[in-house]
Amino acid sequence: MKGKLVVIEGGDGAGKGTQIAMLEKYFGNKIYVTREPGGSVFAEKIRSLVLDDPDSKDTDGKTHFSLMWASRADHMNKIVIPTLNKGVHVICDRFDSSTFAYNIRAQNCPELEELFWATRKVFLNDNIPDLYIYLDIDPEIGRQRQIDAGQKTNHFDEKPKEFKYKMREGMLEFFKTKGIPHVIIDATLSRREIYKKIHSAVMEATD
Repeated sequence: MKGKLVVIEGGDGAGKGTQIAMLEKYFGNKIYVTREPGGSVFAEKIRSLVLDDPDSKDTDGKTHFSLMWASRADHMNKIVIPTLNKGVHVICDRFDSSTFAYNIRAQNCPELEELFWATRKVFLNDNIPDLYIYLDIDPEIGRQRQIDAGQKTNHFDEKPKEFKYKMREGMLEFFKTKGIPHVIIDATLSRREIYKKIHSAVMEATD
């Protein structure tokens, strides 16, 4: 039986990493945890290029869009699809929803929207996520959480708040698309309350 693909998304400071670690502790080897951009050796090189390379800081959405899909193709082919085919569930920290929200909406490239859905169909084929879980948080609250926690930042973390609000709007728009299975969770709830909701949603999706 093929495994299920569950994506966990969230604004900066929403607590994705903490929640994913809690899921991993509970499910153990019943799930495989990965991330995007990245996840495979080559895709991790693209991640570093996009998020950390100084020359990438002012690169436009079209370039980032192309790199994200290249990274995703390698990640899917080498890691995600083989894992799902083994019957193991995959939990992915960010996925194509971030490409839509960041590159198309926050980076102001609406002309990429049609290409996004066409590329999604070709690149993912029948490996569309079974569920997206979005931890929703006001960008300013999320950024303050990052600062308070002393988290390492990348180019996107350092964008102005207007960028973050556009990203949030893009994410919510993506989830309104017909047929996208999703759960939106208030990330200002307690860590335990959030985990209960995520755990319940994952159990239902992988049942």
